[in-house]
Amino acid sequence: MGLHRLLALLSVLVLAGGCASSPRMTPAERLEFYRANSGEPVRSFHSPNRLWGWRAIGDSALTVWPNSNRGYLLELSHRCPDLTFASSIGLTTRTGRVSAGFDSIVVPRSGTQGGVGQMGTIQTTGPQRNSASVNRTMNRTTCRIATIRPLNTRVVKEPKRELQDGEILERDPSEPSEPAEPAEAAEAAR
Repeated sequence: MGLHRLLALLSVLVLAGGCASSPRMTPAERLEFYRANSGEPVRSFHSPNRLWGWRAIGDSALTVWPNSNRGYLLELSHRCPDLTFASSIGLTTRTGRVSAGFDSIVVPRSGTQGGVGQMGTIQTTGPQRNSASVNRTMNRTTCRIATIRPLNTRVVKEPKRELQDGEILERDPSEPSEPAEPAEAAEAAR
């Protein structure tokens, strides 16, 4: 029986070594992995005062981790060109909730001084409020969140050392705090 255990242990070590030396996933492969291990889209999620971390998945999606046990896959309305190079981001919120279709990722533009924290309250005005396009102003790029999907954290694990810093930024108070339910929106249209 001791020989069988030794062989099993050696097999596990060889497999683990092979996985460690295998090539990293491409952004497209990583996005498919996260999609396969996430739930149905949700309207919003509760946000803490500071993110535990985040990871870019190419230039149109990212994972955000409010804490070590809870993560979300955020897919953006359009490409967010500065996202893949960012070392920190801001995530807009209103009343402690991050909402798809209303909130955005805020990325300091490359080559600018200062971090996200110097941006303060994020205000979108005029046609940008309802636009799905990337809003590039001054020293930041804002990219609207299209969908939010909770990650299956039993499968998806992110070591803190592999995540970037992120913080929560208050969205313009004149914008609605949450999207209306489909029934409420239909009723309001009548």
